[in-house]
Amino acid sequence: MFFLKSKKPLLLGIDISTAAVKLLELSKTGTRYRVESFAVVPLPLDAVVEKTIAKVETIGNAIKTVVAQSGTKLKHVAVAVAASSVITKVIPMPANLNDDEMEAQIELEADQYIPYALDEVSLDFEIQGRNEKNPDMVDVLLVASRKENVEDRVAAMEIAGLKTEIVDVESYALENAFVLVAAQIPEDVYEKNVAIADIGATMTTLNVLNKNRVIYTREQGFGGKQLTEEIQRRYGLSYEEAGLAKKHGGLPDNYVTEVLDPFKQAMTQQVNRSLQFFLSSSAHKGIDHLVLAGGCSSIAGIDRYVEQNLGIPTLIANPFINMSLSSRVKPQSLSNDTPCMMTACGLALRSFD
Repeated sequence: MFFLKSKKPLLLGIDISTAAVKLLELSKTGTRYRVESFAVVPLPLDAVVEKTIAKVETIGNAIKTVVAQSGTKLKHVAVAVAASSVITKVIPMPANLNDDEMEAQIELEADQYIPYALDEVSLDFEIQGRNEKNPDMVDVLLVASRKENVEDRVAAMEIAGLKTEIVDVESYALENAFVLVAAQIPEDVYEKNVAIADIGATMTTLNVLNKNRVIYTREQGFGGKQLTEEIQRRYGLSYEEAGLAKKHGGLPDNYVTEVLDPFKQAMTQQVNRSLQFFLSSSAHKGIDHLVLAGGCSSIAGIDRYVEQNLGIPTLIANPFINMSLSSRVKPQSLSNDTPCMMTACGLALRSFD
């Protein structure tokens, strides 16, 4: 089975992306959250390929490092698989079934919806609520993924001495964290379409939310790696040196006009292309707000640039804006990595479901 529902101890949110492992630990007092610990550790280029773990041991060792750097004492974890590696289907089921009966019925019917042999997949389900057309039925979300997607993440955690309590889906983790970002938007967005463009190292993922639920997800190959490679090529640096220069500065005067500005233009075009795919495949009329997340949204002024070019109110994701910080969290370090932490934050919030 998947692990969408099991849990009880406090959980670390651990997000494994192409470029880094990100860890976040939250606590909660009343309605207020506090960041107890966080850390980000970079990954070698070949450890995760197109959101699939290629080197479990490398990831496990990186998780060991990120745990040590964060100073956390927690041993239980929520992780996520990419939305592109998951099949989801909402199916109606009789409302009078208990969980065991529901599970047995779903396993009987699952092969209608899943194009793999059932012994090759991990699957789980979650009751969404009453079916609008038939009150004797409930809508059940069925989620399935190839077993190796789940097992590789569990194995990597075991290498680091951690126990996986929840395997979530990245888009659902993002949905979970969105409620913290929604407060930054100056109008009630519950009935609006809000797009979150997560532009990472190699992948741009667009999620569109309506009524705080993800209604559309699309991934495409574009990310900050292209900017790093252009810096490397243009200035004769190693890939590592180019990455550091991109983050900390020190590049020649022509960097902004000849390298960074064309990348910002390409990034805006990619986001716009994803938005157009959504609009052409849906009955929804438009996007009311755009939230930028991922490492590329750390580019200074990128929110204003995108807003001016696309004509959509745009902000940078900051799920921590109303959180306090423990003494072991350096505010500047967290601030630098904030836009990359949406998925980790959504996973850490699973402690409080």
